[in-house]
Amino acid sequence: MEEILAIEHLSKSFTIHNLDKHIEALHDISIDLKAGEFVGITGKSGSGKSTVFKCIYRTYAAQKGSIWYNSEKFGPLNLAEISERQMIYLRKYEIGYVSQFLSIMPRTTAQELVKHAVLEMGHEEDYAEREANSMLEHFELDRELWDCYPGTFSGGEKLRLNIARAMVKRPRLLLLDEPTASLDHASKLKVRELIEQLKREGTTMMGIFHDIEFMENLCSREYTMRDGKLADVKI
Repeated sequence: MEEILAIEHLSKSFTIHNLDKHIEALHDISIDLKAGEFVGITGKSGSGKSTVFKCIYRTYAAQKGSIWYNSEKFGPLNLAEISERQMIYLRKYEIGYVSQFLSIMPRTTAQELVKHAVLEMGHEEDYAEREANSMLEHFELDRELWDCYPGTFSGGEKLRLNIARAMVKRPRLLLLDEPTASLDHASKLKVRELIEQLKREGTTMMGIFHDIEFMENLCSREYTMRDGKLADVKI
C-alpha cells in the first residue's frame, strides 16, 4: 500500500515566558500511515496527542523532525516546511480536521456551513445541497435547526455539525481529535458508521479517542502516548 503520511522524529516544545517555564510537549515521535488505514492514538489528557495533530495540520510549527505527506497535487511534501499557500490548499482540498470545538462563520446557517464545504471542493450547487442535507439527516440534526446559526446550538449539536462539515468533503487524510467527546451513544454510532464508510471509500484517518470501546475493530494500529512520547503500539 502507498504511504500517505510519515512522521519522523517529531519534537515540539513550548516556552511560557512569564513563568520562565519550558514544556516539552512531544519528543521523538515517529508514526507512518498507509493509504486507507485508520490509526488510533490514546493517552491521558496532556500526553501530547492533540499536539501531534496540530503539527500535521500546521496549527503548531514543528521544531524538530519531519512530517512527510504524499499529496495528490504536489507529490511528497514535508508539512513542517511547506509554504502557507500550499498548506491552505491542502486544508481546503486534501486534509480534514475534526475537533470537539466548532469554529463558525458569522451569520451562516448550519446547512450553509456544510453546503459551503462541498462547494469549496468545486461541486455544483444542486449536488452540494443534496450532500449537505444527506449528512445533516445522517447525524439527525433537527430540520428546524438547519436554517439557524450554530452559535445557538448545544455542545453536542455543534460537535455533530463539525463532524458533518469535515466528513462531507471526504478528504484524502482525515484527522479526528476527540470527535465523540460530548456525544450520546446513538450519535457515536452515527460517527462510527461514517468512519467505516470513509474507510471503505479509501480515506486515510488518524483518530484520538478516550472511548476505547469505540475504537475496537476500527483501527489498523493503536498508539499510546505518555508524557509526549510513544509508550506502546498495538497492531
